[in-house]
Amino acid sequence: MSASQSMTAAVLTGYGEPPVVQRRPRPTPTAGQVLVRVSAAPITPLDLLCASGSSYLGAPALPYVPGVQGVGTLADGSGVWFPTRAGMAPGDGGLAGYAAVAVADLVPLPDGVDHRLIAALGYSAIAAWSALTLRGGLRAGEDVLVLGASGTVGQAGVQLARLVGARRVIAAARSSAAAERLRALGADAVVPLRADDDVPGLADRLRKAAGGPLDLVLDPLFGVPAAAALRVLRPGGRLVNLGGSAGATAPFESATLRGGALRVLGYSNNELTAQQRAAALAAIAGHAHAGRLTVDHQVRPLDDVAAAWQAQADGSAGARIVITP
Repeated sequence: MSASQSMTAAVLTGYGEPPVVQRRPRPTPTAGQVLVRVSAAPITPLDLLCASGSSYLGAPALPYVPGVQGVGTLADGSGVWFPTRAGMAPGDGGLAGYAAVAVADLVPLPDGVDHRLIAALGYSAIAAWSALTLRGGLRAGEDVLVLGASGTVGQAGVQLARLVGARRVIAAARSSAAAERLRALGADAVVPLRADDDVPGLADRLRKAAGGPLDLVLDPLFGVPAAAALRVLRPGGRLVNLGGSAGATAPFESATLRGGALRVLGYSNNELTAQQRAAALAAIAGHAHAGRLTVDHQVRPLDDVAAAWQAQADGSAGARIVITP
């Protein structure tokens, strides 16, 4: 295998273990695919879940190259964002020098946009954008609460809610250190989330920070924070849930839902059509290129992927990690 026919890749060889760096043959595109030279790919929670071998999608066949998304260039030098099914279906992903990607899945990027930033935003920003707009129906002039705002989805949600035209954006986050950063990203107020929060107490703090009832909640947490947020919604308000990192269940009452005619809506990126996903990523890339959208992230080389994977898994990274081949 010559150097021109091979590439460096992160390869998963055991469930629950960090990937190792290996030389592998460059992928050969099949009908309907094109070869993308990868410039940046993030390590995401979905990558970690698939690699654990305990995903609801089933254990992937080993070995494989992880990376459910990536950013790179085509042979003509144009930039693209792309998704993959790595870990969810047979085939390799974006944590490598090259990836074979379906042409239909490619999303063109503006010339000069930071590929590393787009990789960090990626599916997380797509989720925030789509949950706010497609599922939540956010309209200009509405008041929005973003739970879990210090995470990648939350940071994107704060900014995107403002860009869509929200009147006020309230952020709630576990990290007290994140308050200044979230205000800089556009939050009007930041409410700390505590391990000992109860529903009435947190609802009161959210209501005071918002200065009144809210129209829409972006919720990647569920649990007590979601139950408290429901109590702060105005009649007809909506809560869109896209995660359960604060609890698999939430302690709210039927009377809360019925009394305010509230809507609790679930969201997953899996429900998007390719066209909806591309439209969301195109809007995100446009805002990022114009300097209106960012998220905290670290950039590490592919040779450091094992340590980066572990740091993302145990939470010590503190931000989304983007790998550059």
